Amino acid sequence: MGNETKRRATYADIEALPENMVGQIIDGELIAMSRPAIPHGVAHTVIQSLLTTAFQIGLRAPGGWWIHDEPELHLGEDVLVPDIGGWRRERMPQLRRMPFFTVAPDWVCEVLSPSTASLDRKRKREIYARECVEYVWLVDPATRTLEAFQRQGEQWVALGTYSGTARVRVEPFEALELDLGELWPPELEAP
Repeated sequence: MGNETKRRATYADIEALPENMVGQIIDGELIAMSRPAIPHGVAHTVIQSLLTTAFQIGLRAPGGWWIHDEPELHLGEDVLVPDIGGWRRERMPQLRRMPFFTVAPDWVCEVLSPSTASLDRKRKREIYARECVEYVWLVDPATRTLEAFQRQGEQWVALGTYSGTARVRVEPFEALELDLGELWPPELEAP
């Protein structure tokens, strides 16, 4: 006993998960989570919609980005699924016909849930730094905050923490004024 080694997770383990689960592999460990609650989904949808309209479609806006919902990232042996990922078109001019990305995004947004917050804040951000992701946003519907970070070397430097119903401009999408009040649904009834 005691000499047992844990089997490293493989992509087949992700494929074997039920449809209502999202799977990731971090440091060889399979991490499976159920789909998030409504406040998480509202923040996620609003951010993605605004950024896609302004920076991917680019109608009377800056453009220049690919914004993708829950992109599956194959980064070395790690398989991550951030809530939203963005690639500058100058780095990735065309998308490939694949179900996953092997090029790390320039920006990721993680919408925090009680069950994922520590994973998103620590292990995933370490991998994003290793893979040279330049910006990370952490959005917390429970505290109604958006924390923005920029990578400098292998460290994350805080650009700011924004809260409540503030109207803010946050790198790398500072061309768009973001109304944080739109991210937070009114108080919801308990199930």
